[in-house]
Amino acid sequence: MANNLFVSYDLINPGQKYEAVIAEIKKLGSWAKVHYSLWYVNSSYSASDAVSKVWAVMDSNDKLLVVDATNGAAAWQNLSDEVANHIKDQWTK
Repeated sequence: MANNLFVSYDLINPGQKYEAVIAEIKKLGSWAKVHYSLWYVNSSYSASDAVSKVWAVMDSNDKLLVVDATNGAAAWQNLSDEVANHIKDQWTK
C-alpha cells in the first residue's frame, strides 16, 4: 500500500534551489502541486525516508515537513524547537 504524503518546504536565502527540491519531490511518486510549496505525493516512501531524500538537496537553513496522512506519521528538518515540540505534544491528542 502506498502512503499519502504532504510535502511542505520553505527555501531560505541565499541559494534557493527550487528546481532541485521540486525534482526530488516528483521522484517520490505520483504527485500533485497543491500550493506554491505544498505537494501531495502518493508514494512508497515513509515520511522520514521522504524527508531524507528531499533534504539531501536542500540547504541547512531551509525548512521541510512531510506528513503521511495514511498512517498519521510526520517527519521534518529545521523547524523551530517551539513548532517541533508543539507538533509532538499535540500530534496524538
